[in-house]
Amino acid sequence: MESRIERLPISGSWKVSPSAFTDERGSVHEYFHSGQFAAAASVSLAVRQATCSVSHRSVLRGIRVTAAGGPAKYVTCLRGAVLDVIVDLRVGSPTFGRSHAERLDEGNRNAVYLAPGLGHAFLALSDDATLLYLLSQPHSDAHERAVNPLDPDLAIAWPSDITPRLAAKDANAPGMSEARQAGILPSYLSCLPLHGATAPQAS
Repeated sequence: MESRIERLPISGSWKVSPSAFTDERGSVHEYFHSGQFAAAASVSLAVRQATCSVSHRSVLRGIRVTAAGGPAKYVTCLRGAVLDVIVDLRVGSPTFGRSHAERLDEGNRNAVYLAPGLGHAFLALSDDATLLYLLSQPHSDAHERAVNPLDPDLAIAWPSDITPRLAAKDANAPGMSEARQAGILPSYLSCLPLHGATAPQAS
């Protein structure tokens, strides 16, 4: 079964739309195929950790970003639905400060890939929204930074009919400009070698 793999507007991020085989018994689809993904994205994702999170409706997690040494992430929604957001927080990137949102749900079965250095957040659109992450390295708190997902400078278009619920770490996190001034954001150039052959050069 071939998946449709497409580059997203922020370099180092990809969307994977798997094909499913369905009959009277149910369905089967390939959540991740290393060969197909490597051929499309020029990135070899060696999975070192798998993590599952379950969130109630209106829970907003993130924005979390890893330093250049942190893991790449491959994320899908196994149950329910989320608005998944990729944020470019790589200082020096041509798209620094931009975000891109994808709805991930149990019906479309889509997944997103984020290279190290990209910020990640999601808003649960349903109860028991269940996300599965494949990580290229084990998670490390030492590599993780938090940026406020409600920062007006980022202007992320969260759904207007949901009041987000944030953990204290995310609610109290600095905005993008403050995080940049504090030197806690990754460098675009240091991240480039981890993005695969398709990453554009900095302008």
